Amino acid sequence: MLNRLIGKFQRFYAFDELLKLLILRDIKLKYRRSYLGYVWSILNPLLLMLVLVLVFSNLFRFNIPNFPLYLISGQVIFHFMVEATNMAVGSIRGNAALIKKTYVPKYIFTLSKVGSSLVNLLFSLSALLLVMIYTRADFSWNLLFFPVIIFQVFMFALGLSLFLAAATVFFRDIQYLWTVVISMWTYLTPLFYPASIIPEKYQPIYKLNPMYWYIEQFRDIVLYAKFPSLNSILIGCIVSILVLCLGAFYFNKKQDEFILYI
Repeated sequence: MLNRLIGKFQRFYAFDELLKLLILRDIKLKYRRSYLGYVWSILNPLLLMLVLVLVFSNLFRFNIPNFPLYLISGQVIFHFMVEATNMAVGSIRGNAALIKKTYVPKYIFTLSKVGSSLVNLLFSLSALLLVMIYTRADFSWNLLFFPVIIFQVFMFALGLSLFLAAATVFFRDIQYLWTVVISMWTYLTPLFYPASIIPEKYQPIYKLNPMYWYIEQFRDIVLYAKFPSLNSILIGCIVSILVLCLGAFYFNKKQDEFILYI
């Protein structure tokens, strides 16, 4: 068992250059023929935040301090998960020609999609920084915890992406159903409204949403300048590890059958 695990890590490092090339390809394709290029990774969250601030601050008037920062801090984290899974869902079928021609670890294609989304997230953090400066948010040492939160979300998104990529090979409708799931998930996550408006009897069910815990951690360090609660960190880590293990297990179990369906 240990030898097999070591062998998998050795194969991963043998294809690390391919992984880098695939990530660069995805990033370049996203901004191909765009005049502003990578600047859109900063403008997109800012423009979306501006629209949401104008709409929700006038219509619903939630009592949320620093509403623009509240919005964008949840938006950048949630958008990373959405972009990663949307790109990854067709990652195996989209590379069918290469998979049929030569041996390449199939998870590389899914991992590259999540990796390129991670790069876009890092660009989006520049937009978050601009909002923090403009709104005069408190900067504290707790901000140094952000890589841990990003790593949790990355593992969660990767596990979910591996499962979706593998399942889509056999059930093509998943790529269409996933857009519906994402739409529902958006409204079930406190991105533009406070979690406190949810009735108390529904709070335990509401908190089954994994993204709730990642966004709460991120808002703690960005918006409230405090260290996240140990409870949210523990739940976030357990969920991310569990989802990654389940996604990797399903992908590994089904990958030998991909060639028959792609």
